[in-house]
Amino acid sequence: MEPVWLYDTTLRDGTQGENINFTAEEKIKIAKRLDGIGIHYIEGGWPGSNPRDKRFFELARETSFENARITAFGSTCKPGVRPAEDPNLTALLESQTQAIAIFGKSWDLHVEKVMEISLEENLSMIRESVAFLAGHRKEVIYDAEHFFDGYKANREYTLNTVSAAVGGGASMVVLCDTNGGTLPFEIEPIITDVRKTLANHFNRQITIGIHAHDDCGLGVANSIAAVRAGAGMVHGTINGYGERCGNADLTAIIPVLCLKMGCPCMSREHLKMIRKTSRYVSEIANMTPLNSRPFVGKSAFAHKGGIHVSAIMKTPAAYEHIDPEMVGNTRRVLVSDLSGKSNVEYKAGEMGIDLEVNGFSSSKIVSEIKRLEQEGYQFDVADGSFKILMEKFTDQFKPKFELESFRVTIEKDKNRHCRSHATIKISVDGREEITAAEGRGPVSALDNALRKALDNFFPNLDAMGLVDFKVRVMDGEKGTSAKVRVLIESRDFDHIWTTVGVSEDIIEASWQALADSFQFKLANMNHGG
Repeated sequence: MEPVWLYDTTLRDGTQGENINFTAEEKIKIAKRLDGIGIHYIEGGWPGSNPRDKRFFELARETSFENARITAFGSTCKPGVRPAEDPNLTALLESQTQAIAIFGKSWDLHVEKVMEISLEENLSMIRESVAFLAGHRKEVIYDAEHFFDGYKANREYTLNTVSAAVGGGASMVVLCDTNGGTLPFEIEPIITDVRKTLANHFNRQITIGIHAHDDCGLGVANSIAAVRAGAGMVHGTINGYGERCGNADLTAIIPVLCLKMGCPCMSREHLKMIRKTSRYVSEIANMTPLNSRPFVGKSAFAHKGGIHVSAIMKTPAAYEHIDPEMVGNTRRVLVSDLSGKSNVEYKAGEMGIDLEVNGFSSSKIVSEIKRLEQEGYQFDVADGSFKILMEKFTDQFKPKFELESFRVTIEKDKNRHCRSHATIKISVDGREEITAAEGRGPVSALDNALRKALDNFFPNLDAMGLVDFKVRVMDGEKGTSAKVRVLIESRDFDHIWTTVGVSEDIIEASWQALADSFQFKLANMNHGG
């Protein structure tokens, strides 16, 4: 299969997603990461629309990129305005990028009902805008907005719009499913028709691209269908971020192309970096990673059923469609009340724990896990606590610190918000430490006090942070006396781990999860984690 150009629009189309916003400096960091995995084109933004994107292109000119072409995005000239006098096109040239992408209208409905101009004037705007940019020795990528809807409504006119772009000097024509309503079995024949029509008209093959949205949950499927039909460029965003339901997700498209279709769009070494790239972008976007995201999600290669685990211990291909390491992911075996001995034995080997030491067996541990899960614990989502639990079961746990006591107070008066204070006393190798701290809530105060105390014994804890805190009431009928489960997710630069606590007292449950989180981190620090 012919190579496919990868075009990332996370920094432009991705930022149109709800609650996603990047500064110009954050955009540069993401662009460098995308360049590092071999993305061919990185769309940085619309320099004619806002100061932030203009600033990004200023920074990009001072930044070295090894693989990617930084691309500026904009629209055709406005009706009644010559390209040379259009401020949008001028801003695109001032961005000084090698490549420029502009969009124009392909659907006669938009031309006549929204823009309220003639069909012929729209064709002139497309042709003249592309020619103006190409005349400045720019690689021009033309985005045919609403192409598939337009094709279904008026095939002849829609084909005329892309012919106008190619006639003006566009190097590639990208067909956009802007509303995300096209189906995969519609994509292939339309792209085949466009390629044939353009080839006959210009006596050469024109590179066709696909820009899909996910409103029907088919962004990735439509992109793959387009490549099957001969598309040579695929647009998408990391993690599928984008307006409404998002854009086609490059973290799924790229592995499918490389590993399933034999399409050499990224090297195997770069492909191994795609999960870290997904995590990196989600971190900067301040978006919780989706565990079920294909290929790169935490649960993408997670196994819970005992029969499944028994099988993958013999041959992973029994329940995995690829080797997780190909995309930088890892196999995870979950432990719960559905687990059998295979799950526990696999997890023990993974964590370097000898189950047979001190007379314990995997059967006894399975029974104990099932008993604890009856009480409300949930170990399939709390690997950190599970490791500590197994070490305790087999008398191998060596705590990095011991709690002597803590006190939490909450103060509230009519004129001020609640203020939380925590005092904690811990011991490390027989040495006691007492500290106090404030926080935005009782758990935050405890976290701050524990960090302050541990800092005297274990430096470099600043890299660790709590990123998620969940409370679940186990039996709502008991009201405020019900047992609660607390899950805390923590992360450092390289790892994410979850710990769990259960108690009738929410502070006690929070402390259990918090303490386990720090115990897990400190143990891994001693092993280079």
